Amino acid sequence: MEEEKEIYKADDRLVVALDVDSFDSMKALVDELGDLVSYYKVGMELYYSAGSATIHYLKEHGKKVFLDLKLHDIPNTVGHSVASVTRLGVNLITVHAGGGRAMMQAAARYAKITADELGVERPKILAVTVLTSFDDKGWQEIGGHLPIQDHVLELASLAKEAGVDGVVASPKEATSIREMAGDDFLIVTPGIRPAFAQTDDQKRIATPSQAFKDGASMLVIGRPITQAIDPKAATRLILKEIKENA
Repeated sequence: MEEEKEIYKADDRLVVALDVDSFDSMKALVDELGDLVSYYKVGMELYYSAGSATIHYLKEHGKKVFLDLKLHDIPNTVGHSVASVTRLGVNLITVHAGGGRAMMQAAARYAKITADELGVERPKILAVTVLTSFDDKGWQEIGGHLPIQDHVLELASLAKEAGVDGVVASPKEATSIREMAGDDFLIVTPGIRPAFAQTDDQKRIATPSQAFKDGASMLVIGRPITQAIDPKAATRLILKEIKENA
């Protein structure tokens, strides 16, 4: 019985993506999953519809928050945007690695300055490499000259040099990034599909256990949980796989 409780205990390596478009839908899902989940991702769809109220609710309920807005603009604008969301108390913030070295440096700098001013823990900055919706054909259509894996590795190397905490990349690139960046660099992987789930529009995917074996630090899982007939049962299956195989 105690062993079963441990298997189904919330794990910060599992981040549930709140792929919903309203505060009420978010609240219903978070309330349903309860203590099974400790970390949530708030993306553009939810944040643009419900705003900072989503962050406040999650923090009030003891959850960690990955704010995935994929900031991409001139360094000054991104820096001030990071400062603004740092004040909300989020734990992870994404910027696009394609914004360049100066932009990523500004994000990291403003996160630290703002956190120091507030006397709070600095949010970690993640650089998004290549979206997991891309396959080789789609990548070539937008002018990708290098293979996706090579381009992701170049962006990850630049992100590390720029001083951000890690990257968002598909499980397929996790091994090469881990070899390049070392153990302390965060590799957060979307495109995770447990055996019972459909692949949907994700192209470069892996199971939870395989992603960890390949070097991932944290997994972002959305629809296999949020669109499941029984989200709690789906979450338990994923936690079981993580605990037994990762």
